[in-house]
Amino acid sequence: MAMFFMLGKYSAESLKKISGKRTQEATNLIKKYGGQVKEMYALLGETDLVFITTFPGIEQAMKASVGLSKMTGISFKTY
Repeated sequence: MAMFFMLGKYSAESLKKISGKRTQEATNLIKKYGGQVKEMYALLGETDLVFITTFPGIEQAMKASVGLSKMTGISFKTY
């Protein structure tokens, strides 16, 4: 399993929909692609969120990143 940092930036619309349910749905989506969330942090500044995750490979990490952006309205960059 490879480690990836997923950095998120809220949109005005995604801020309105913050909830524990959405966080759980995001975690489930990551699991759907074979990933696991190791840590989650809320940040102040240019980046609003960081998920430290593991995935079997780059393809799964990319699919999860795109899926999270579509599902939540949060723009993710994955490294």
